[in-house]
Amino acid sequence: MDLIEKVKSYYRAYERHDPAHVAGELAEGFTFTSPFDDHIGREEYFRRCWPSEPLHQKFTFVALAQTGDRVLTVYDCTLRRPNAVHPDMQFRNAEMHYFENGKLKSVEVFFGDPPNGLTRRQFAVQSGAG
Repeated sequence: MDLIEKVKSYYRAYERHDPAHVAGELAEGFTFTSPFDDHIGREEYFRRCWPSEPLHQKFTFVALAQTGDRVLTVYDCTLRRPNAVHPDMQFRNAEMHYFENGKLKSVEVFFGDPPNGLTRRQFAVQSGAG
């Protein structure tokens, strides 16, 4: 199964602001982890990661690699408007997607260095996650 194309479709759903597409692809017991989120479940993921107004304008893939049921993705993202976390309206992240029976079971997000010389703790507090 080409999971890379599935992963790309999730990012395109963010661009279209289409959470229903992603919701239909999540496995039972889905979890999302980032430096701000420790294995949160489906409901909290949609509350925290899908704002009511469209935010993500464009994802540009830097690298994609599949090994078995895992896909590693590195991307640059351009936002539609600045926010407390990304005042420059752009960022780069890496994410590991884990699949189970073709459904997305978990996502682990890895951030780069915080912007503007902030420590990770300062960045978390400034963004509202700390």
